[in-house]
Amino acid sequence: MDTIKEEALYKLVNSLSMEFFHIPFQHKVIFNKRLRTTGGRYIPARKTIELNPKYATEMDEKEFVGIIKHELCHYHLHIAGKGYKHGDAEFKRLLKKTNSPRYCTPLPSEMNRHKHIYLCKQCKHEYKRIRIINVKKYRCGKCRGKLYKV
Repeated sequence: MDTIKEEALYKLVNSLSMEFFHIPFQHKVIFNKRLRTTGGRYIPARKTIELNPKYATEMDEKEFVGIIKHELCHYHLHIAGKGYKHGDAEFKRLLKKTNSPRYCTPLPSEMNRHKHIYLCKQCKHEYKRIRIINVKKYRCGKCRGKLYKV
């Protein structure tokens, strides 16, 4: 079953490569369940594109296609021997030319991970944290006021 999904994924990536870059995608593309903070990544040493499967299931097709186009920008620039990193001008130009996103939007499932909310007693600044913090040890980063748990 996974090979069927990977074949369909390869066909999708190759068709997007032909449509937007007019060059076939000739290497490996896989789903990587371990990706958490990103929609995908390009590994230059292996010429492999890894995609986060959560973006395929939780987000709309437009967002997932945008992630694939972004990774294809890395891929095609690397193959051509040009600047393929995020800070390179050639990469930024190709993103604009292909209408690819610079960053992916956060997953809905990751948005509500904050279990602990702290407020500053002075300036009322709100801090959302996944882990518990020691309110006796830490203060507000804005005004140095005391924090308390909501």
